Amino acid sequence: MMRPLLLENLKQRSLVMELTRDFFRSMGFIEVETPLRCPSIIPEAHIDPMTSQGAYLQASPELCMKRLLARGADRIFQICKCFRQDERGQRHLPEFTLLEWYAVHQTYEDLMAQCQGLLRHIAQGLGTPGHLVYQGTSLDLANAFERMTVAGAFERFSDVSLNQAIDTGRFDEIISFDIEPHLGIARPCFLYDYPISMASLSAVHPEKPDTAQRFEMYVAGIELANGFTELTDHELQRKRFETENELRIRQGKATLPLPETFLSDLAWMPPAAGIALGVDRLVMLFCDAPDIEQVVAFPPELL
Repeated sequence: MMRPLLLENLKQRSLVMELTRDFFRSMGFIEVETPLRCPSIIPEAHIDPMTSQGAYLQASPELCMKRLLARGADRIFQICKCFRQDERGQRHLPEFTLLEWYAVHQTYEDLMAQCQGLLRHIAQGLGTPGHLVYQGTSLDLANAFERMTVAGAFERFSDVSLNQAIDTGRFDEIISFDIEPHLGIARPCFLYDYPISMASLSAVHPEKPDTAQRFEMYVAGIELANGFTELTDHELQRKRFETENELRIRQGKATLPLPETFLSDLAWMPPAAGIALGVDRLVMLFCDAPDIEQVVAFPPELL
């Protein structure tokens, strides 16, 4: 028998997906589908891909969606399954659902505004306009979301400076354990302006050459979305992919083939911005669920 709570959460999940599609269609975005299996994916030092009959299962639809921008698409979104090895925990699944959207001639500032609009639209549609209650805490969605630079977050919440964290390889550790739990508690928070070394696909900030136009959105201490102004320099993008592969070698991992078709198309892509948002985590928030397995039909252990 299906547990009553799970059934209610699946109904709520369906509504969240419907409201998400409604939001993007109202802004002139078209929904697209791209292949799940690809001969190459984004080389990333900290993400290990899954394979299927000699191809890679996507960890994100990013490359194909940006190739669509290069071929003339204007505003696109997609809700799809993605796959990553060794991802299992209270907020992680090896097979999970991502929402990604991309728009030409926009920046990460536009994406932040769209994130605010999306959460407000969903809350309105679910009958809780202007707020979200998660695990006993009411979060304000009506007013402007908080903003905090990465450097400012290190100054406020860590005993280690941002530069020290990067130099000692502790950046991710400090973000995860010292900074994230404080973010998005009273209202959602945008953590923005990441070090350029932590943003391999992002454009450089025009006024800060060591900083990328990248942000992450946090709600109730949960990382919900990662967005940035897109890097469109295909030669620089190739170098950054090569750097990621070098980091994989240092970690004892196999290198990944470079996505040559993407790099070729990137030369034709106009200025744009794009973002990935975790749908399962979004549903967790609107279902008041503390564990991701409470908002999916079947966690991997039950297959």
